[in-house]
Amino acid sequence: MEDLMSKEGKSYRVQVAIEAMKRQSQAYYVEAKWLHENYILTMEEYMPMALVSCGYWNLTMSSFVGMEDSITKETFNWAFNDPKIVRASSTICRLLSDIVGHKVEQERGHVSSAVECYMKQYGVSMQEAYDELYKQINNAWKDINEEFLKPTAAPTSALNRILNLARVIDLLYTGEDAYTEVGESAKTSITALLIDSIPI
Repeated sequence: MEDLMSKEGKSYRVQVAIEAMKRQSQAYYVEAKWLHENYILTMEEYMPMALVSCGYWNLTMSSFVGMEDSITKETFNWAFNDPKIVRASSTICRLLSDIVGHKVEQERGHVSSAVECYMKQYGVSMQEAYDELYKQINNAWKDINEEFLKPTAAPTSALNRILNLARVIDLLYTGEDAYTEVGESAKTSITALLIDSIPI
């Protein structure tokens, strides 16, 4: 990919994706340290690191690498600086993942999720934590909608890519963790999209 991008004069794209991967790796290291120390964070401590470790910021940057010429160096700079729509997409990914997977992750030894962090910080039940985190997810969807309604520094193709990443995670995490263990609903959706023909 690096050679191809260099030939097209776009080697900066690969370099930005590499920096995004480094940032995600650093977030994994910090989370491993927290797990080893049995440290349960406040939500204010947890979310900035969790939004990087969920992988959506890195995935956004990496997905731009092979896109068309409307994705410029300025687009990469914009996305690298954590704009509202990227933060919202990452929030949806992180919180949905934490809600559907936190019980299994705690059984196998995993850093505290947003659910545990919220429960401890505010002294609430698991259901109350779920309710609050779902409110935050709904607000993140509103933030994505807002970014489409007002002028932004990024082209529509970049915004659509970020929106579609959020849609994928919503499909995989609604009602089950179909990302970790693919269930029937995910199989049915993927089959309908990619295999079954559409009658014309």
